[in-house]
Amino acid sequence: MSATLPDPLKAFLDGKAFVTIATIQPDGSSQLSPVWVKRDGDDLLISTTRGRRKELNIRRDPRVTVLAQPADQPYSYAEIRGTATLTEEGGQELINELSLKYTGKPYAEFNPASAQDAPRVVVRVSARKIVGQGLA
Repeated sequence: MSATLPDPLKAFLDGKAFVTIATIQPDGSSQLSPVWVKRDGDDLLISTTRGRRKELNIRRDPRVTVLAQPADQPYSYAEIRGTATLTEEGGQELINELSLKYTGKPYAEFNPASAQDAPRVVVRVSARKIVGQGLA
């Protein structure tokens, strides 16, 4: 069953929100990555490249948690627990859209070394449960 994102969380995610995604390592420990995010309805979209640790972890175990916490409101947060799916379709378009949102520049201009990157992967997080305060 999917969870619906509350309006305050939607508004936060629609801005220049940095979030942290947690994936599960092969040994069961957590792996955390701060990432750019886009909202697609009640799903979160995150970009990575093929072969990165978070992509490998999600392929093995799709359970993830995303922590959203405004820098200027340290006591407000939302923990989004859910499942991630991966696709390379739309991967380059997503990283360009995110780069424009966060830096005002196309990704190739923001990160000229990106031409050497592996193919881009779209991580779609579907929320199962949302907990927290202020945003949740």
